[in-house]
Amino acid sequence: MSNPPPQAPSKGSEKADIAVIGAGPVGLFAVFQCGMLELRCSVIDALEGVGGQCSALYPEKPIYDIPGFPQIPASGLIENLERQAAPFDPVYHLNQQVTSLTALDGGRWLLETSAGTRIDAGAVLIAAGVGAFGPNRPPLDGLESFEGTSVFYLVNKREDFRGKNVVIAGGGDSAVDWALSLVDIAASIKVVHRRPKFRAAPESARRLQELADAGTLELVIPFQLDSLEGKDGKLEAVGVRDLDGTQRKLEADVLLPFFGLSQNLGPVAEWGLDLDKNHIVVDAATMAASRPGLYAIGDIAAYPGKLKLILTGFAEAALAAHSARAHIHPGEVYHFEYSTTHGVPEKNDS
Repeated sequence: MSNPPPQAPSKGSEKADIAVIGAGPVGLFAVFQCGMLELRCSVIDALEGVGGQCSALYPEKPIYDIPGFPQIPASGLIENLERQAAPFDPVYHLNQQVTSLTALDGGRWLLETSAGTRIDAGAVLIAAGVGAFGPNRPPLDGLESFEGTSVFYLVNKREDFRGKNVVIAGGGDSAVDWALSLVDIAASIKVVHRRPKFRAAPESARRLQELADAGTLELVIPFQLDSLEGKDGKLEAVGVRDLDGTQRKLEADVLLPFFGLSQNLGPVAEWGLDLDKNHIVVDAATMAASRPGLYAIGDIAAYPGKLKLILTGFAEAALAAHSARAHIHPGEVYHFEYSTTHGVPEKNDS
């Protein structure tokens, strides 16, 4: 990752055209889209840096479905998006959460954060991903004593696992992708899953099976995690058990459990918006939520036919930016120009 972007001091008051809640990939691209429409953004995120899940959970994980990039690490994508947004001088308020949202006269909104920041915004783009998130932890006795030393819920650096006996648990994209990524540097890879079929991209699942057939890694199926063995935070073995009670002991230096994230909308749930479970219902044509001047984009937005892909979120950011501009400047005719015609401001880093 690049150096953290400059932040405004906490406990201040400011005025912005757009308040963007969430500094993940979709939120960062929204800053660019708003900037191209001459809208200035303030960005709030509960994490200490930008990037959302891409930075916090899988910075070195390769992403394959970003247009124009056959493969790009999550951290590289965030660095590019941050540079793309930089010419428009967004104001970042990191390591703080929006705690209240109040309607003001003229269709504007007042946001207050856990750090005492107050932002008067013409419109609000909620790009909060899955909301406040954390890993779903497996119910294993003594798990806490190994967390951070032998049990990890994310991979920051692949090199940390070089020469290690790695047990990966889970059947989704994260488990499969990290098995494929670490197989070249780990001493051994064992993937524990409770059923033979994996819930991952078909091509990734096919590659995983090919490696298992070649003996390059082992699929421990159908088994579930059962116990941990070791001392002083150092893992020595992972116990697994199948539905018939058959047990195995897997030599392990590291356990990577990938069972998804727990979601919590937090204060967003109290803002009077139409919700579908943990998602904000929006108009797919404008990304407008049920209260004027509020928009939701990315994974938190729900509408018929929604695809939870980063590239979908990018398109939603563009729709929301144009819709928000119309809300802030009602009746104004705006002459839209393509970026190839309009260009972008040059960033002065001095």
